Amino acid sequence: MDISTTTDVPPPAAQRPVAEHKRAARGATRPGDRIFLGLSRGSGILLLVIMGAIAVFLTYRACLAISKDHGNFLTTFEWNTNLQPATFGIAVLAFGTIVSSVVAMAIAVPVAVAIALFITHYAPRRMSGPVAYVVDLLAAVPSIVYGLWGALVLVPHMNGLYGWLDDFFGWTGVFSWDQGAPRSMLTVGILLAIMILPIITNVSREVFRQVPRMHEEAALALGATRWEVVRMAVLPFGRSGVISASMLGLGRALGETMAVATVLSPSFDIQASLLNPGGGTFAQNIASKFSEADEFGRDALIASGLVLFVITLVVNGAARLIIARRAEYSGANA
Repeated sequence: MDISTTTDVPPPAAQRPVAEHKRAARGATRPGDRIFLGLSRGSGILLLVIMGAIAVFLTYRACLAISKDHGNFLTTFEWNTNLQPATFGIAVLAFGTIVSSVVAMAIAVPVAVAIALFITHYAPRRMSGPVAYVVDLLAAVPSIVYGLWGALVLVPHMNGLYGWLDDFFGWTGVFSWDQGAPRSMLTVGILLAIMILPIITNVSREVFRQVPRMHEEAALALGATRWEVVRMAVLPFGRSGVISASMLGLGRALGETMAVATVLSPSFDIQASLLNPGGGTFAQNIASKFSEADEFGRDALIASGLVLFVITLVVNGAARLIIARRAEYSGANA
């Protein structure tokens, strides 16, 4: 008996019409899939519209202020919007924002990666859970609490560190100290490093947990030590993830407001030393001057916010390029 003539067997998937495969790939075969596709696409478009609206608003208000600025907006070391003629510039703010963020990243990234490696590959299971829980709690602390802690606890205890740096590294000029109050860029950088530490640690920890077990076992089978396994298998696999985590932390460091405003003693000059008060940041300047500014002063502050907006976009774009170039290490497309 010919079985093919009596049994109703559906054709294999390879013989189905090509159009059907395309509809299935687009999720257009079920109403729920079509609704979800529409909502997802609409959300993405809405996000782009919101970003574009923010950019247009900032640019319009910034142009109103810059057109009446009697100084060079990019190079002026002054911020006087209530005087006639108004003169303001972002040179000091850009310098302070970048320096404080670089100091914070230089401190936080190595420590965060080390903590993530300890939790995932070194700590016993009974210890890794509580340590990870404490790190998660640090991420939930409000910024103003960090600022109060920095002003009341961190700043009074920085004199010893400042004195040591001045004694041994003061000849460099970067760590010279005039014995003033330690409300400087180094203190701000340390406080920001503590604030961004949980973000970088948590993301890096999750990335390190995704390392294929076979990679680690292969390295161990070849006689590698635990550190060699981390260096040859874990770190290369999680490199793009660590970069992403670092960019998330940098985003918070660039835009942090209340903590910096509470700790820093700003002045519109650029100090070569990290230990002497001076400088300021975009977010701190906006927070401290917004309440007393008139309409023109608010436009000037919005102009500085536009610069911070552009810096953030450039940083995130650079991070995406780096991750895309190192996608082979991530185990997935960036």
